[in-house]
Amino acid sequence: MTASGRGVIYIATGAAHVQAARLSAASVRASNPGLGLALFTDEAAHFREFDQVTPIENPHARSKVDLLQKSPYAETLYLDTDTRVVGDLAPAYRLLERFDLAVAHRTPDPKRLASAKPTDTPPSAYPEHNGGVIFYRATPAVQTFLDNWRSAYHRLGRTADQVTFREQLWASDIRIAILPVRYNTRSYTWLDHLTWKGAPPVVLHLNRYHPGKGGRLRQALRGLGGPR
Repeated sequence: MTASGRGVIYIATGAAHVQAARLSAASVRASNPGLGLALFTDEAAHFREFDQVTPIENPHARSKVDLLQKSPYAETLYLDTDTRVVGDLAPAYRLLERFDLAVAHRTPDPKRLASAKPTDTPPSAYPEHNGGVIFYRATPAVQTFLDNWRSAYHRLGRTADQVTFREQLWASDIRIAILPVRYNTRSYTWLDHLTWKGAPPVVLHLNRYHPGKGGRLRQALRGLGGPR
């Protein structure tokens, strides 16, 4: 099948993450109704939020490294399931007119990077990027990058994908655009909503939307006498 058009893909294993993906996809449908929506999942069902649902063979915690290159779209936005889209994505897709891939910086975790034992360590000045919001084109160069990321992840047997994502971006010749923080907003509360200055967020990527992290946060708040 030839990739065409613009769309958003999710890769979700387990019922809780599929439900999170459905909520995120509903936010895309409401804010960007012209985009395609596709889900790769190990759940055997059709979900109305998506135009197509593809089964995952041999799923694991980081199945995305196996499936990003199988997007049905010529221009793809991959989103983690713990996201909500609240603004227009078209300006970010336009980056793909000049760049192969667009991704946001993330604050590095020095302990994780120090313990990674990578095969080709980038210099410490090379930034880390967040693998939960990735715009990319269906080009041979990007396919090669994604294949190399997949191979590195499985070869090194890591449970987290961020370290190998950073390594393979460093090793690749693809053109990378850096997204503004508003396309990968990691902290946003009701107070921020009232007091936010400047351009508003477009993609919220928050722990409270994550089935595991959000649950741990709620438990902690209950332990402190917080909301139930």
